Amino acid sequence: MKFSEFPYERPDYEAVKAQMEAMLDQLAAAKEPQTFLEVFGRINELRNHCNTMATLCSIRHSINTKDEFYDAETNYWDEYSPLYQNLESKLFKLVLHCPFADELKSVIPETYFKEAEYSEKSFREEIIPDLQEENRLSTEYEKLIAGAEIEFEGKTYNLPQLKALTQNPDRALRQRAYDARMSFFVENEEKIDGIYDKMVHLRDSIAKKLGFRNFVELGYIRMGRYDYDENDVAAYRQEVLEHIVPVASRLYKEQQQRLGLDRLRYFDESVEFLSGNPTPKGTPEELVAAAQKMYHEMSPETGEFIDVMVEGQLLDLVSKPGKAGGGYCTSIPDYKVPFIFANFNGTSGDADVLTHEAGHAFQVYQSRNIPVPECLWPTMESCEIFSMSMEFFAWPWSKGFFKEDTDKYHFLHLGAAVKFVPYGVLVDHFQHEVYAHPDMSPAERKATWRRLEKMYLPHKDYEGCDILERGGWWYQQGHIFGSPFYYIDYTLAQICALQFWKRSQVDHDPQAWPDYLAMCQCGGTLPFRKLLKVGHLREPFQKGILGEVMNSVSAYLDGVDANKL
Repeated sequence: MKFSEFPYERPDYEAVKAQMEAMLDQLAAAKEPQTFLEVFGRINELRNHCNTMATLCSIRHSINTKDEFYDAETNYWDEYSPLYQNLESKLFKLVLHCPFADELKSVIPETYFKEAEYSEKSFREEIIPDLQEENRLSTEYEKLIAGAEIEFEGKTYNLPQLKALTQNPDRALRQRAYDARMSFFVENEEKIDGIYDKMVHLRDSIAKKLGFRNFVELGYIRMGRYDYDENDVAAYRQEVLEHIVPVASRLYKEQQQRLGLDRLRYFDESVEFLSGNPTPKGTPEELVAAAQKMYHEMSPETGEFIDVMVEGQLLDLVSKPGKAGGGYCTSIPDYKVPFIFANFNGTSGDADVLTHEAGHAFQVYQSRNIPVPECLWPTMESCEIFSMSMEFFAWPWSKGFFKEDTDKYHFLHLGAAVKFVPYGVLVDHFQHEVYAHPDMSPAERKATWRRLEKMYLPHKDYEGCDILERGGWWYQQGHIFGSPFYYIDYTLAQICALQFWKRSQVDHDPQAWPDYLAMCQCGGTLPFRKLLKVGHLREPFQKGILGEVMNSVSAYLDGVDANKL
C-alpha cells in the first residue's frame, strides 16, 4: 500500500472519548497486572489510530498548505489535539498511580513512567484553550513562511528555492538573492514579531498556571529531559564557548582566505570554495536510486528499510509552491512506517536529507514494534544522534551522490558540523533569555539575539543588512516558534555523532555500526544518558569531552589542503 492510498478520516472525538473513558474505567477496576496490561494494549491501539489520522493530516497539509481540505483538517487538529491530550493525561495518571505500578515497570519501559510523571506536571484541563491558541499561532507562522512568494530577477521563488541562490559562486548574485530573501522578513517583521510576542506571553501564562516559575522550567518538562537540567546545559554552553567557538572562528577565517576576500560578509558564509560548493550530481530520482544502492550495501537492515520507503512512496522531497519549509521525518503508527518530508533545492543539503532524515526514519523503523506509543521515538536529543550519525556512516558512499566533489563534500560536511554547534547553542541560549524575561519588547528580543550572536558567532558581519544587524536572523528558525527549546538537542547529538564519525571513519572500529544499530532498536525505552551507554558513547556534558572531539576533527581538517578541492 502506497502513502497516497492511506485513507484519512477525521476521528469522531466524542466517540473516541466514550471508548477511551470506558477502557479507562476498566483500567481503574483491574485487580491484577495481566488484566491491566491487556486493556492498556487496547487503549494504545485506539491512540495509534488517532495519531495516524493526525499525522496523515499533518503530512498532507505540509505538502500543500494551500489544500483547502487539509487546511480545514489542520484547524480541527489544532483545536482538538489538546482534548485528546487530556484523555492521554488521564491514562498517564492511572498507570502512574496504579497499585501494582512496580510490577508494570517490568513490562512497560521506564521512560513511559517518566513521561507520565511529566504529563502530570505539564497538563491540566484548564489550559486546553491556551494549548489550542498555541497551536493556532504555530500554524499561522508556518503558513506565513510557506506562503512566501518572492519576486527575484524575473522569477518567483519560495524561501527554500531562494536560499539555494545564496550559495551561488557569483558574489554579486548571492548578495542580491540574500537581500531579496531577507526582504520578505523585513516586510513581515511586524507580523512575525506579533506572532512570537503572543506565543511568549501565552507560554509564560501556561507555565505560571501550572505552578512553574517560568516557561523555561515547563519547556524542559515538555521536551522530556529526564536525566539532565538547566545547570547541565549552562555548563555545556561554557564548554562550547571554550572549545568549539575558537575552532569554528578559525574555520570561518580560513574560509575567508580561501575565497580571497578581505571580509566574510553575511552573504558569503554559505560558499566554502571559489569553485563553488559541492552539489549532488543527478536528478531527485537519481539521488534516491543512489541512496537505495548505499543502504543495500550498508547492512541488511538498512536495505530492507529503504525498499519499504521507496516502494511505499514514503518520501516527498522536491520543493514546490505552497509546500511548507524545512524537512522532517515522522511515523505513521497504523502502518508501522516512517515518512520523510524535504525541500530539495540543488544544494548538498539534498543528499544530507537522504542520510539525516533517513537516520531518523531508520531508527523508528527498527523500533516500530515497540507497543507503547511514547516509547517508539526517543527524546529529541537522542533522536538527533541517529540522524546526524547516519550522515557520517554514509561517507563511504558519498561518491554516489557527489562524484568528483566527494572530497570537497567531506571537508564541508565535517566543518559544517563544527560551525553548527555554536549556532545551535545560540538558539537555545536565546530562548532561555526570552522565557526568563517574557516582557521584553520585540526590539529587546532582537537586541538579545544580537548580543548572544556576538558571543557564539563573533565572525558575523552584517554591514548593509539592517534587519540582521538589529538581530532578526532568528525569524528564519522555525523551531523557535513551533517547538520551543528544541534545538540544544541537535548540538548534543552532534557531539555524539562526531564520536561515531571518529570510530567509523578514522579508527575503523568494527563495533561502531553494531552499537548504532543497538541504539536504534532501543527506540525511546531509555533516557539520554542510559542510551549513550548502549552505544559506548561519552556524554557531551562531561568536562573535557568537547576538547577531545575537536582535537580529532581539527586533525582531520588540517590534513586536507582545502585550496586544492
